[in-house]
Amino acid sequence: MHVGRGLNNARGQGILTRSMVMPESKQNQGNYRFPTASFLSAFQFQLLPKASSMAKNKSIPIKPSKLSVYLYIPNIIGYTRVLMNCFAFAICFSNKWLFCALYFISFVCDGIDGWVARKFNQVSTFGAVLDMVTDRISTACLLVILSQVYRPGMVFLSLLALDIGSHWLQMYSTFLLGKASHKDVKDSTNWLFKAYYGNRMFMAYCCVLYISLFLLAQNETENLMDVLKASITEGSLVSVLVVLSLFGWAIKQLVNIIQMKTAADVCVLHDINKKERP
Repeated sequence: MHVGRGLNNARGQGILTRSMVMPESKQNQGNYRFPTASFLSAFQFQLLPKASSMAKNKSIPIKPSKLSVYLYIPNIIGYTRVLMNCFAFAICFSNKWLFCALYFISFVCDGIDGWVARKFNQVSTFGAVLDMVTDRISTACLLVILSQVYRPGMVFLSLLALDIGSHWLQMYSTFLLGKASHKDVKDSTNWLFKAYYGNRMFMAYCCVLYISLFLLAQNETENLMDVLKASITEGSLVSVLVVLSLFGWAIKQLVNIIQMKTAADVCVLHDINKKERP
């Protein structure tokens, strides 16, 4: 009885054809004989591919498309940062205060996109690289502008070389260690290094405050030491701001040196371990 129902269901699904069964008699043409062993083998052969294909389709996870990764919320925030920086540097000499405001907002968005990525489970390698590239380009552009405003300009170009070199090594060592972001320094033994990347307010103080140097410049090609001395000896709020910005600037350069040494050690250890493998 159950076999008959199964055969009828199979026939309804298009698996079983009428030619595969034999009618019992003319009096009862709607009933079928009990299937033979050869028929069951053929019936099983028809069912197995469909069952295996269904199981295979269920086991395949749905992969996100390329477009969906590009449209992650933190990545859209990253695109906004790029646009803000482009506009900020386009008006840097005509509107200094607006430039500084946009530069600061861009830095704040740098912290927001990381939080959004973790909140909505949208952490991506592309997002980490976009974050790094945006940071490096914005810092590089600011240092180039300062090199045009102050003399000697080589001071800021040297800082630019240090920043790019240290972060390039840090990014490469990050991928060697299998980390998602170059800011992941939880396993570092250096307290200053961990404090810099672990506290966003401290990082903002070291990175953003020295844009005050750009605000202090009244004319192009001013002597850097003369401007700093005049600002410090003025004895006003500007003096306090300059001293604080110089201290944060010094910490950032020290962190860059520590970062370069730490990342270089990771690369060297990777080479040593690779040679020791059989």
